[in-house]
Amino acid sequence: MFRHQGTSRTIKHNLRIATILSFVAGIVNVSGFLAFGELTTNVTGHFALFISDVANFEFWKGTIYFLYFFSFLFGSFSSSFLIEKYRGNKRLNVFVLPTLLECLILISIALISDTGAIKYSDLIVCALLFAMGLQNSFVTKISNAVVRTTHLTGLFTDLGIELSQLLFPIYHPNRDTIKSTIKLRIFIIYFFFSGGLMGGFLYTRLNFKLNTLIVGAIILLVSLFFDDFRYRLIKTKRKYKQRRKAVNKNLFKSVI
Repeated sequence: MFRHQGTSRTIKHNLRIATILSFVAGIVNVSGFLAFGELTTNVTGHFALFISDVANFEFWKGTIYFLYFFSFLFGSFSSSFLIEKYRGNKRLNVFVLPTLLECLILISIALISDTGAIKYSDLIVCALLFAMGLQNSFVTKISNAVVRTTHLTGLFTDLGIELSQLLFPIYHPNRDTIKSTIKLRIFIIYFFFSGGLMGGFLYTRLNFKLNTLIVGAIILLVSLFFDDFRYRLIKTKRKYKQRRKAVNKNLFKSVI
């Protein structure tokens, strides 16, 4: 799911990566909001607050929201830059790089929170937005803009459009394709919601606080390890079958 691109990528690959990343995004969103009272997976709400401060001529106060925008944008840029830079390296799974960087940020924030009170909370919010920019960028690239996992506005819009298209089969005969994309959207929404519930439970009930972010990082790391292990296993099986086929072919020739 972290490797296939283009024509080799199927709806199953998108479903797998969407469920994992939307679940992690839900954890980050709730953890960031409970800790700092700020949205940490998208910048839509921050833009409204930025405009409000500008309208009231509180330009200096509004600069923090500009930093939030920039952090998400820079995360998206960094993810795409890493992917493009190492795309030519056939031995390297380029999508691992932004994922590992996201894990490093989440774990670092959790460890910083354990050392004492966080003095500069706005910097932590910027770091979380940067991490979500990383995630949203690489999942957009790997799925060819089919999957986005850090916010739900566009998802509900697309879901509403696709549900309406099912009512007009004459104009939209590709019902199977529409149903598969609807399934994908519902999965993302469900797991974003589930991740939020998990994050809230760990943060408040079990008093994990920002250590909840480590859970998100662990989920990403385990997914990477499993995906890599599965890829190597499939690759080994293919090589074994090819060798066995070649041996059988040579035996057949020798018999003839």
